[in-house]
Amino acid sequence: QVQLVESGGGLVQPGGSLRLSCAASGFTFSSYAMSWVRQAPGKGLEWVSGINKSGVTSYADFVKGRFTISRDNAKNTLYLQMNSLKPEDTAVYYCVQGWSNFGSWGQGTQVTVSS
Repeated sequence: QVQLVESGGGLVQPGGSLRLSCAASGFTFSSYAMSWVRQAPGKGLEWVSGINKSGVTSYADFVKGRFTISRDNAKNTLYLQMNSLKPEDTAVYYCVQGWSNFGSWGQGTQVTVSS
């Protein structure tokens, strides 16, 4: 079955960086677009970034220029490099199969930006 396992979250100070990883299994990773979606405390889901199977990327305006999505198809792994983090980036970050039409979701990893 499809498994998406996120890692790399944690506590970081404003202005700091984190890199999230998502290990995928149970499907042909290279054939799927993938996304990162987040949910801040008490708020709804927000799409953060997506990458298609050809490596074309897209970002929400609120992370553009700060976050970079990438994938390593040989390792079946999706990444999200997050720089210049702000307190408002505090959320649970989910790795999601698909881009506009979402399939399976990971369990999420908590990112907390605080001094």
